Formats: sequence, C-alpha cells, structure tokens
Amino acid sequence: MTRPLVEVEGLARRFDVSRPWLARLLAREPRRFLHAVAGVDFAIPRGTTMALVGESGCGKSTVARMLVGLLRPSAGRIVFDGTPLDPDAGRKALAPIRRRMQMIFQDPYASLDPRWRVEAIVAEPLDAFGLVRDRAERRERVAELLRAVGLSPADGRKYPHEFSGGQRQRISIARALASRPDFLVCDEPTSALDVSVQAQILNLMKELQEQLGLTYLLISHNLAVVSVMADQVGVMYLGRIVELAPADELFARPRHPYTRLLLDTVPDLEMRRRERAPVAGEVPSPIDPPPGCAFHPRCPFAERRCRAERPALLPAGPARVACHAVEEGRLPA
Repeated sequence: MTRPLVEVEGLARRFDVSRPWLARLLAREPRRFLHAVAGVDFAIPRGTTMALVGESGCGKSTVARMLVGLLRPSAGRIVFDGTPLDPDAGRKALAPIRRRMQMIFQDPYASLDPRWRVEAIVAEPLDAFGLVRDRAERRERVAELLRAVGLSPADGRKYPHEFSGGQRQRISIARALASRPDFLVCDEPTSALDVSVQAQILNLMKELQEQLGLTYLLISHNLAVVSVMADQVGVMYLGRIVELAPADELFARPRHPYTRLLLDTVPDLEMRRRERAPVAGEVPSPIDPPPGCAFHPRCPFAERRCRAERPALLPAGPARVACHAVEEGRLPA
C-alpha cells in the first residue's frame, strides 16, 4: 500500500492553566493542566480529505495547529511523507517540509493584514521560502494564483477591505497555494461566510484538489459540509477520537453513541419522522475529565465498565470505534 502523506501517532497537547505560583502556594493547590488533545492517531492518504468533527472545545483546532507547527505537541509524533517532524529541529531544517503544508484559517477578516495589498499578502510565502528570483517572476506568479482562485490579477493592487468575505477567503486560499503545498489544513474555512458563498468556496477547494492533487485536513462542526468534502471522518470528543470511519460509512451507519447524537442534529429534509435523541448535557471540563469513557455522563448506554475503564479505538467493520457498548454489541442497529 502507498504510504499515507500524513500520519499522526499518540498526538497530545496540554496547557498549563495554573494560578500564579504564590497564589497556589498560599492556597496549597497543585498545578492544573487543560488536556486539549489527549492522544489521537490517524493517517491521511495522499490526495484525499479527512475531516475532524465535534462540538466546540473538543480539540480539533488544536490538532490542526500542531500539524502546521503553530503549536508544539506535548506528546506523540507527526510523520509527513515518511519523515518524522522533530519539534526541536531548527526553522531552517524544517523549512522544506513546512513549505509543503499550509493552513487556511477560519476568519478571512482576521487572517489578512489590512495594511498590505493583496499582491504582498499572496506573495508572502514566495518571499519567505525564496521561490521567485525577481519582481517580474513574483508578479507573474501572484497573477497566476489569483486567476486560479477566480480573481483578477488587477485585484492584487487592492486592499483586503475592498473585498467581500468570500473573496477574502479566495485570497487566503491563493496565499496558501503560493508555496506549492501538498497538504492544506482547513480550519472551518466556510463558517464565517454566508451560506450562498460557502458552496462556491467548497466547490473551488474540490476543483483545486483535483487539479493539484492536494491532501486536506478539514476541521468543521458542519456535518453537511463534511458529507460533501470528506473521504474519511474522525469524530472527536474531549480531546480523543471516538470514531474514525470512511465518510459514506459513518453517515450511513454511525456506531458510537456520540456520533449518532451528532447526526441527529442534522435537519431531516425528507421529513421521515424518525425519532431523534438530541445531545443531552454539557461537555465535561478538559481540566478534570471524568474517569473511564469521557462520554459516559451523557451516554444513554453507559454501564459500570464505561464509568471505570477508558475504551480503546478498536476495529468495528470498516470503522474504528472507542466504545464498550459497540464492542459488547449492546447498541441497537
């Protein structure tokens, strides 16, 4: 089999949220850590799209930032095209790999410098990685990138405030493509846009993937977007992946109780009058997660084992599921 372009093994990230040292000393309290990502494993084959979904605060955006080097992992490793990424390696040593992975951010209004012209914004990766020889080549490459995302080369002389939200996200995509990456991390790329514009951006992303052979990691809470874009889906809950499956399989036969509850929030346009079980309760604190399965306080199928033993991510047909009820066959079909 062909080696996946991206492999993640035991990836974890915790944040120190302790009070200042003197306050802790006076109150005799220990340091406190927020476990944003608590050990995830997945692989993304070249030219495909993997989506990470889950409620806000589940850790999916933290995974995205670790992959592109914006956050340092607390544990685990990332392998890109067969090369492990060493967080202790210098910037110069990692530059050839970092050039091949870029990120599209959620808010196109905040991710573009309002003081820069579009030409300078799109050309920033070209300058950072030394990919052009002179100004003429730089200008030609920027024009090519703007045309690729449906904009005019003349737009390079304008400032971000002169564009709509959808056009700004096209500029962000052009900037991400400037270094000729193989892998794009897309963190909620359409959530800040109008619904009518979302479809245009998603269609553009799919066209670019087909033309350039791009590999995507899509971070989203919008299951409708995921069903259109993704080849495989990882469902995250409180820093862990609880179900990992091909997209068609996950939407047709969700196995984990949390996945089922998430899918029950999707509007039923065919009005089949099926019973729905909305997600009950709130996500526990990642500072003090519950013992056993983190989902057990909200799970209608939880039993004693669920409260005491953390489930492993085990094969269940074409999927992998971390659930004792699935393992024991206690869930209704």
